[in-house]
Amino acid sequence: MIEYIEPLFEGFKDLFSNPGMVIMWVIAGLLYYFGIYKKKEPLLLVPISTGILLANLPMGELVRIGGNGEPDGFLRIFQNIGMANDVLPLLIFLGMGALTDFEPVLSNPKTLLLGAAAQVGVFAALLGALLISMTPFFDFGLLEASSIGIIGGADGPTTIFISTRMREIGQSISTYEMSDIVGATAVAAYSYMALVPIIQPPIIRFFTSQSERRIRMDYSEKKISKRTKIIFPIITIIIISILVPDASPLISVMMFGNLLRESGVVDRLAKTAQNELMNIVIILLGLSVGATMPANVFLKIETISIFILGLLSFIFATISGILLAKLMNVFLKKPINPMIGAAGVSAVPMAARVVQNEAAKEDPNNFLLMHAMGPNVAGVIGTATVAGVLLAVVPKLVS
Repeated sequence: MIEYIEPLFEGFKDLFSNPGMVIMWVIAGLLYYFGIYKKKEPLLLVPISTGILLANLPMGELVRIGGNGEPDGFLRIFQNIGMANDVLPLLIFLGMGALTDFEPVLSNPKTLLLGAAAQVGVFAALLGALLISMTPFFDFGLLEASSIGIIGGADGPTTIFISTRMREIGQSISTYEMSDIVGATAVAAYSYMALVPIIQPPIIRFFTSQSERRIRMDYSEKKISKRTKIIFPIITIIIISILVPDASPLISVMMFGNLLRESGVVDRLAKTAQNELMNIVIILLGLSVGATMPANVFLKIETISIFILGLLSFIFATISGILLAKLMNVFLKKPINPMIGAAGVSAVPMAARVVQNEAAKEDPNNFLLMHAMGPNVAGVIGTATVAGVLLAVVPKLVS
């Protein structure tokens, strides 16, 4: 009789033998709190939180690896589709392109510099990962350090893209022992994207004065023609593909999405990319990313260090954008509000909204959203380009 009842207690036995699952439930609950009650990017945090919860249920039915006549778990199937290759990150970039208006960048090209400045955070985390790898507690090589560094751009799809590529490169080099950190870097990047409204405001206030935060910026009277908006994505694809071929998948797909938007002749495709397709991919990617964090993976010093380095990288990216904006004001006749430099990270449009909120606190009639969108969009292009540079250079250094 006992042998028939015993399987009913398997869940309790697994829970007692793996108490780390309870800690992960708490972490998932914390993210639920920010996503649902604080309404901090719920589109990202609710699926990711659920993925973390489902990956830490007793017996791991949803993330099991199939065998002996049993299929892969529900979430394992999506991980095999989206986390083992570039499909889901590239589809996210397609939707981002269809949602993005490049007019703020085209009307004020100097904001591209602010997007470039934010890439300082990428290299800060890369160097940090290499430094801590000199200690006996960590074993991060150049491939892992590059994957960790890209978290500083606060760009989830790019982080998954480069992490999966670096993992494949590491596995192809017989003398290189590659750590699989795709899940940790992806969760870190998406978590910081979602927590931009919490992380950035104190940094912005610390590095800017009240008078600087009150600077108003006039909208340019220069109107960008429809022809320019159509030509821009095409030219960008060509230029990036020539200069940084490894970045061409991300940039090309994003610009294709933008071309759907700006051409004006494929509204159905543009709306599908912006809405139905984007929503489906966010659900699948969010669940898949969260499900890469079972307790035995997350509760390790290496994973926690990735989150710390990612946070420092994100902070450095925010600071460098603000400081460059302040430096530019030394040479500009019409000063720019240095807060828009904080939007140089790739978290679109979260970082731009943070800048607008901070401006409104000082002056309710100060509207910086569209100005902040310039460096915000430039940051996406910048992070994707840096990822391409790393993919081109780093494998040659380790092989």
